Amino acid sequence: MTKAADLRQKDEAALKEEVKSLQKAHFGLRMQKATQQLGNTGTLKSTRRDIARVKTILAEKQAAK
Repeated sequence: MTKAADLRQKDEAALKEEVKSLQKAHFGLRMQKATQQLGNTGTLKSTRRDIARVKTILAEKQAAK
């Protein structure tokens, strides 16, 4: 779980990379769930929320320009 305060210290390029890596991780988790290899389905929810958190902070930074 990434903290919002830590994310606010990053620049836009780092935040975009963070979104990309989280989306890739979320895709992998979805594939594991589809093949019944995922034990803890709660990780899907947490990665989805992390993606939303990073996108929100990215939008705040872009709006502040």
